[in-house]
Amino acid sequence: MTTLLPDFPTRGSAVPGTVYLVGAGPGDPELLTLRALRIIAEADVLVYDNLVSQPILDQVNPHAERLYAGKERGNHAVPQDDLNLLLVKLARQNKRVVRLKGGDPYTFGRGGEEVETLKENGIPFEVVPGITAAAGVAAFAGIPLTHRNYAQACVFVTGHLKDGSMNLDWPGLARRRQTVIIYMGLHGLSHLCAQLVAHGLPPDWPAAIVQQGTTPEQRTVTGTLATLPALAEAAQLKAPTLIIVGEVVRLKDRLAWFEKG
Repeated sequence: MTTLLPDFPTRGSAVPGTVYLVGAGPGDPELLTLRALRIIAEADVLVYDNLVSQPILDQVNPHAERLYAGKERGNHAVPQDDLNLLLVKLARQNKRVVRLKGGDPYTFGRGGEEVETLKENGIPFEVVPGITAAAGVAAFAGIPLTHRNYAQACVFVTGHLKDGSMNLDWPGLARRRQTVIIYMGLHGLSHLCAQLVAHGLPPDWPAAIVQQGTTPEQRTVTGTLATLPALAEAAQLKAPTLIIVGEVVRLKDRLAWFEKG
């Protein structure tokens, strides 16, 4: 079998007693990195989120112990502080621990909080980056995040803060010549659109929302800040979703490829 990049040095196999924070990407298993695929195939124990798709879970070592730690709206299987300590406990059992997260561990994945606890307890760890939803989902929806004619900057924000609010930097987000990507914003979509208009963007500013991007269930709804909330409700979209606001959304009909088959 021909190996990819045969002369490129690798970091070797997973090491017992180490925690690996692995990004699973936005859903399509073919978007896993080579490092992620190797590490999950060698795991002794897997701690995974609800955003990890089944085709990706199918790539995990079939003999690995699996612990679900999903965080859905209003339903956290394991509180974050308890989860941090669980990773420490498992590593001290000399296991190869994989913390598998949708997207990228350090992009709204709470990876920083988990690594802080590992560091405080002297646990070796490695972070395996993944394709974050903004990059993967936008590409599969046919919406470039930047474009010389429309957007020279891109801003990622989360749709709700730690206290459940959506108290964002509205003046900073309501600017032209940039693309705003909102993670986990489905339930606050009406408020989000209204605040962007209230802080300076026109009601007819392009916006889109994508459900379960990069998977066979992907659905993209496009509209404006004035129309998108009603369109999303009519489409009965379900989480996970990604919201894209900016003039790059105008390119969707021309550049879409995935949903067209």
